[in-house]
Amino acid sequence: MRIVKTELFENSLKSLILFIARDSQNRARNFKKKLQKSINSLDYMPYKFRQSYYYDNENIRDLIVDGYTLPYLIDEEKDTIIILDIFKWEER
Repeated sequence: MRIVKTELFENSLKSLILFIARDSQNRARNFKKKLQKSINSLDYMPYKFRQSYYYDNENIRDLIVDGYTLPYLIDEEKDTIIILDIFKWEER
């Protein structure tokens, strides 16, 4: 499956990395590497993670990395996984 990242995800990630880097550039780099590795693993088992807590759609799942949620859409017709956003867990 092809993995596509939305503009919302890219913007949210950029802000998050800048925020983490204010405290430690090393932690920001390590987090980004860990995140990319987790995203790449979706290719093999896209339904591995729970159905999204935030969306009422069976094809939207929540990847959680270090307390951050990445909702993603599995589009089987297009053989694509779309990373929608990244945010800190919160009651919505």
